[in-house]
Amino acid sequence: MLEIDGSYGEAGGQILRTALSLSSLLRKPFRIFNIRKGRKKHGLMPQHLTCVRAMTLISNATVKGDTESSMELVFEPEEVKHGDYFFDIGTAGSTSLVLQTLLLPLTFSAGKSSITIKGGTHVPFSPPFHYISAVFLPMLNKLGIKISAEIESYGFYPKGGGKINVNIHPCKSVKGIGLLERGDVLYLNGYSGVGNLPLSIAERQRDSTLKTLAGFKVDIELIEVPTPGEGTFVFLCAHTENSIAGFSCLGERGKKAEKVGEEAAREFLDYHSTGACLDPHMADQIVLYLAMANTESSFTTSCISNHLFTNLWVLAKFLGIEYKIEGERGYPGKVTLFP
Repeated sequence: MLEIDGSYGEAGGQILRTALSLSSLLRKPFRIFNIRKGRKKHGLMPQHLTCVRAMTLISNATVKGDTESSMELVFEPEEVKHGDYFFDIGTAGSTSLVLQTLLLPLTFSAGKSSITIKGGTHVPFSPPFHYISAVFLPMLNKLGIKISAEIESYGFYPKGGGKINVNIHPCKSVKGIGLLERGDVLYLNGYSGVGNLPLSIAERQRDSTLKTLAGFKVDIELIEVPTPGEGTFVFLCAHTENSIAGFSCLGERGKKAEKVGEEAAREFLDYHSTGACLDPHMADQIVLYLAMANTESSFTTSCISNHLFTNLWVLAKFLGIEYKIEGERGYPGKVTLFP
């Protein structure tokens, strides 16, 4: 049985999620210990338990240690079964992170699947739904993976209650990529949204974003979104000659609307200044799929993140892949995966 030390790298939930995905895909059991040792609250939280139980359901796995705050888990999967699934996190835990755990094994299952997940759609420390739908899924489409997603209700911290629906078409093979030159930025678009708060807040967020991005062609739509709670966000999508990248910021109590817009814009400016193809979130997630390709892949990223190191480390554990990282952690760099 494969042994995984959950204290590696940033010692967060990413190790567990990636291990669950690869274990189910490959039907390779594993034991993970020191789960989330690098976090203030150690062990499994409700969001992580949703990932475990979701993967248990789709792979008919035998599991030990799947309780809240558990620091150790044993996961022994059987064959992944496509189908229609519903998962409720029960908190404002991230629907995006649960989805990303499920996608890889279901993508390579025998048939089409549909997933509904209830929880947080625009919450801290995870990509918002708009990043998934406008950046992550279109990039997977470039690899030959067809997945569509829509949002039914928005979930903000702390109430949650958002709902997303996703359709996954089976895939037999993945194309490698060579994304080294970003090319020019063709245009920027996105949203400034509010849920159960005055639209004027979204207007102030938008105006601040546009001011910070003076000189760029930007189209930001104001939206009022359905949600059980309340919240605000700005999401920007950069369409370049060879890539797509996404940037976002969430509002919170006591944070000025102008600051929300400025922070989202500055995320884009930081990315733009590097000339790299992929933003940090895309870099750490796409490697799971590139590892399935039969050809060499390489890309540049605006920031070599801790999550990227973590995912490559777990991939090597399960698949024995070889990879090369050129650049330092926290700075722009180049990644190459060898078949």
